[in-house]
Order: sequence, then structure tokens, then C-alpha cells
Amino acid sequence: MGSFAFENLIEALFLGIALAMDAMAVTLSNSLCEPDMPRGKKFAMPVMFALFQMGMPIAGFFGGTLIAPLIEAYAGIVSLAILAFVGGKMIWEAAAELREPEVCPASKLTYPTIFLEAIATSIDAFVVGVSLAASGANIALYGGAIGIMTFLCCLAMLFMGRRLGAHFGPRAEIAGGVVLIIIGIKAFLS
Repeated sequence: MGSFAFENLIEALFLGIALAMDAMAVTLSNSLCEPDMPRGKKFAMPVMFALFQMGMPIAGFFGGTLIAPLIEAYAGIVSLAILAFVGGKMIWEAAAELREPEVCPASKLTYPTIFLEAIATSIDAFVVGVSLAASGANIALYGGAIGIMTFLCCLAMLFMGRRLGAHFGPRAEIAGGVVLIIIGIKAFLS
């Protein structure tokens, strides 16, 4: 399982921040779109994203060498498909709300959508787990640090998104949808 050193902790924390970037952007997009979302949904995002960001490297560490080439080959297209669908839906609904404000429902984000977003934003963490296994890293340290940093970063994005979403309304939802699509395209191209 690897040894523990202070340098490894610092590296694990920075790796956690780097892997959390997509989850942070999705959290910000979601909270821009629905600034007054119920607390359960607010809490579900950082928890779900953190659990997947923590679990995927662990899965990659222990079982990834068997299926890593398959995951690596299709990770971009799976992420693009999921995020483009969710982002496109957000843009469509926001455009409808701009045309006829009373047509759109007050609550748009669902728990299954959060689940799909968590999967899409954590696929790259699986491949990181494979590389951690190859280097003999302490997966408990790295997995824990990645999960904690993702949780904290997503909480920060919730706070920002709520304030910005209340101010910009449907236009923020369109921007959030565009951000999700861009993240999907970036995952597909990398």
C-alpha cells in the first residue's frame, strides 16, 4: 500500500485539487442554474463528487491494470456524451425560460443527474489510480486526500454559484451548460 511521508501528503493534496477541477466546474454550473436548490441537493453534489473522486483511484489502483486500456480508450467519449447531454439540456431549458419564464419548472437538477456527473468527472481519477499502483504509492493517503480536497473545493463552488446564480438567472444557466459541454470536449480531446 506504500509508505507515508509528508511530501506524499502535499503531493496527494495537490493531486486532489487538480482532479477536483472538473467536479468544481460542474458544481459551479449546477449551482448557477439553481441558486435556491434544496439543501439535500446542495450536499449531494460535494459528497457524490468526493466519493467518486476518492473511489475511482482506489479502483484503478487495485483493478485498473486489467481494464485501464479500455477505460483510457473510451473515457473521453463517455465524459463528452454525459456532459454534453446534461449541458445541452440546461441550455435548452434556460432558453425556454428566457422566452417564457413561467414554462420552466423551479427545480431542474435531479439526483440521477448528479450521479452521472460524478461518474463523468471522475473517470480520469481511475487512470490516476493505475499510475499510483505502478509507482507503489500509498493509495489510502492519496484516495483520502483526493476525496477530501474534492469535497472542500465543491463546497466553495456551491457558495459562489448560489450568489452568482441568484444575480444572473437563466443566463447563468446557459453559461453553466456551455461550461459542461466545454469540459466534455476537453475530456474527449485529451
